[in-house]
Amino acid sequence: MGVPMIFWTLSGLWMVARPITEVRGTALRADPPPLALPASFAAPQVAGATVATIEMQDGRARWIVTGPGGAMRRADAASGRTLPPVARREALTLARAAYRLASPIVAATRFGADDAPLELRRPRPAWQIAFADGNHLYLDADTGSVLAIRTPQWRAYDWMWGLHIMDLGGREDTSHPILIGSAVLALVASLLAIVLLPLAVRKRRR
Repeated sequence: MGVPMIFWTLSGLWMVARPITEVRGTALRADPPPLALPASFAAPQVAGATVATIEMQDGRARWIVTGPGGAMRRADAASGRTLPPVARREALTLARAAYRLASPIVAATRFGADDAPLELRRPRPAWQIAFADGNHLYLDADTGSVLAIRTPQWRAYDWMWGLHIMDLGGREDTSHPILIGSAVLALVASLLAIVLLPLAVRKRRR
């Protein structure tokens, strides 16, 4: 009964001991450049678009469009023309612009939506840009938008979270038999301790 209590206490202590902004690497992301719209402005040529936003990428305004079924594309803001997915060279340029520190890039790996790394937590095609300082920046391979920054602290925090909910595989399932059974045992142990402690103290006084 004490084993899950030790796991919960240890993992919970580690998680609350670190500032969440530091874990998330919020300060590592560079401020986005100011939006500069082109003189000629056109709507995105994407059929069935449901949501469209604009962001700057490599000095150019780009439409980020969500279409039917959640499919995402990007388009040029000047012509409205749909743009191809992000290639490796462009991914490196966008990553350097989005990352605040001057750490060199050591690797760039493209993942599909069906084999995205566990730390990304999104079923999106993505470029993983690995920096020499151990941080990973993820770019959407279809739109070029920054999806996430994962630090070594974030990965340790994520592992502790998996230990906390006893799901080291997916680290998302907070309702499964092992966790529920351990919680019941911990509750029984706590109630027994509350009942037995006064009896033990009374016996010792006698």
